[in-house]
Amino acid sequence: MEIIFFILIVVYAVFILQLFFGFNKIKDQSISKEYTPKTNFTIVVPFRNEAKNLSKLLASLSNLNYPKNFIEIIMIDDDSKDNSSAVFIKWRMKNDEIDTTLLENLRLSNSPKKDAISRAMPIAKNPWIITTDADCEVNPNWLSSIDGFIQKNSFEMIAAPVIYKTKNNWFHHFQQFEMLSLQATTIGSFGINQPFMCNGANFAYTKKMFLELDGFEDNNKIASGDDVFLLQKAIAKCSDKVGFLKAQNAIVITKPENNLFKLLMHRIRWASKTSNYNSFYPKFLASSVFFANAFIAFGLIALFFGKLDWKLFLILFLIKYSIDYLLILKANSFFNTNKIAIPFASAILYPFFATTVGVFSLFGKFTWKGRRF
Repeated sequence: MEIIFFILIVVYAVFILQLFFGFNKIKDQSISKEYTPKTNFTIVVPFRNEAKNLSKLLASLSNLNYPKNFIEIIMIDDDSKDNSSAVFIKWRMKNDEIDTTLLENLRLSNSPKKDAISRAMPIAKNPWIITTDADCEVNPNWLSSIDGFIQKNSFEMIAAPVIYKTKNNWFHHFQQFEMLSLQATTIGSFGINQPFMCNGANFAYTKKMFLELDGFEDNNKIASGDDVFLLQKAIAKCSDKVGFLKAQNAIVITKPENNLFKLLMHRIRWASKTSNYNSFYPKFLASSVFFANAFIAFGLIALFFGKLDWKLFLILFLIKYSIDYLLILKANSFFNTNKIAIPFASAILYPFFATTVGVFSLFGKFTWKGRRF
């Protein structure tokens, strides 16, 4: 048994170290002094019951340092039960210099968000589509950063960074550690030419590529994955057309969850699509992460009952902890979040959390936005 645990942690360490070095291969981008805006964007925002959050997103869109006549915004109301649409309509009346459209979603599949994006696509006027979420805020230079990256490269799909805006409490910091590790994994995977993950809160692609990939065809039975499955289809067909924009000005800020049940449902929703990945690498990586965390969780229980050598467990725990912390520090050097302390509590609790999420994503169901999937 000890040999199996050792092999699990060593394999896990190899994966994480690969991502750590891959992170460095993606160069930071900045807007040049000679920059001139050229690209027209359609921003697509599906929403459901987001009246409390929409105002911040819309205010940040109002403050974009980008020509308003280069911007189109399509909002898709996914059967909201609150006054989300009224919030948007009120904002639109004060910002009539921006081309805006409000649509009602049409449910055609098991994925409301994919339906919403597909609903917007036929009427989108601009060549580039950017998706974000209703609980996000964007940087004033968000579109300028993406446009500058487009002008420098021949990409037709661009993944970009997302981070939490946290309050000063442990539960939010716990989620921030996790988000930093996910973003480091995303960036690192691009650095080693094995990209498989992105975040739909900050995801851009040409309308042309979306249509060439047949959109969400073949994966619309899966509730989530409007971002990763489209990315993986693009990688399989034309990997040279896909890139990651590592730029401070391109960071989109979103909100962490405020209670454990919602956090679990959110993560189970994310993890539920893993078994449907097409390529070997992400499945092997996901399995390695799951079993490494499961070992720590069950190892702590075994220690309590005296069924495991504490010296061996401590060595393996410290190996995992050290490389996890290195990856988080690497991500934090880019995102500049709150000062990172040594998260011993998170390191002990997270394996139980991750194992629970992994098990339920395979065998359980989840509730999201008042719906059960």
